Amino acid sequence: MLCVVLPALLFYAASVFVLTGSGFTLWQILRDPAQQSGASSFLGFVTTIGIWLWVSSAAICCFSLLSGAARGQSRHTELLVLLGFLSLLLAVDDFFLLHERYVYQKGMFLFYAVFAISILVRHFRHIILIDGFSFGLAGLLLASSIIIDMKQRKIPFDYYHVQLVEEGCKFIGAALWLYFCGRTAAQRVSPEK
Repeated sequence: MLCVVLPALLFYAASVFVLTGSGFTLWQILRDPAQQSGASSFLGFVTTIGIWLWVSSAAICCFSLLSGAARGQSRHTELLVLLGFLSLLLAVDDFFLLHERYVYQKGMFLFYAVFAISILVRHFRHIILIDGFSFGLAGLLLASSIIIDMKQRKIPFDYYHVQLVEEGCKFIGAALWLYFCGRTAAQRVSPEK
């Protein structure tokens, strides 16, 4: 129990200390944005659920690794680590709006594309055995979301309709990514020779 309570306490204390030192009030740090603004709790609902999809993907991969499900299967273990790491990066990016506010957007998108393609190239056979179709469709939808996001000003349709399609591709792609991570975590491959 101490290995859970101590890190949680340290994270809580460090967060409060750093953020109050940065000029935020305790109210701003501890209260939900909807509580602070009086806005509806459903503000950003789909985006929030999308973040949960990324976090769930990372958690499933992490749980599988910690439970030893892939013990003795180094390629499978590596795939779980890579999937979990990318899922966590996407969750943090979506939660903090990194690619929209803090980091060069095209650079982030390029990094995600190279990372995902590297996973595919390195683990192609294994991905195909697990569920190549869901991996490919998730990648296609997420890539479509990125392309639409980068070109949305040039698409000759109303911004809100373009946004609806872009976010839909991203949400369904994230759901498929979660499905693939779950399939990977549940996969039992024969020990390597």
